[in-house]
Amino acid sequence: MTQEQTRPSAKRRTQPSKRPARGHRVVQFLLIFVAAVTIIDGLVGDRGLLAMLRARQEYDELAAKIARQRAENLRLRDEARRLREDSATIEEIARRDLGLIRPGEKIFIVKDVAPPRSTAP
Repeated sequence: MTQEQTRPSAKRRTQPSKRPARGHRVVQFLLIFVAAVTIIDGLVGDRGLLAMLRARQEYDELAAKIARQRAENLRLRDEARRLREDSATIEEIARRDLGLIRPGEKIFIVKDVAPPRSTAP
């Protein structure tokens, strides 16, 4: 007898198939699906990246508007203070807006005269 025949036969081990079982594929598909939904929700959901970017842009616009309003408010406060305290400012506005003059002053109104038209023969 040959050596191969005298040896007790060893059970052959079968290699597991390289394809995952159907149940494993379903689990993998579900995990990928859940991950995709989570990522999409993170990008476009109510609290997602796009909503955050829109909120940031709106915040920046409102902050700029508030800064403009504060500057305008400061200018108006300064103008109101000058009107209360500075007689030169009051006089300037009275002359400009109301057309008032001081006693003894004379007003000269100068009108622009159109140049004469030359007639060519």
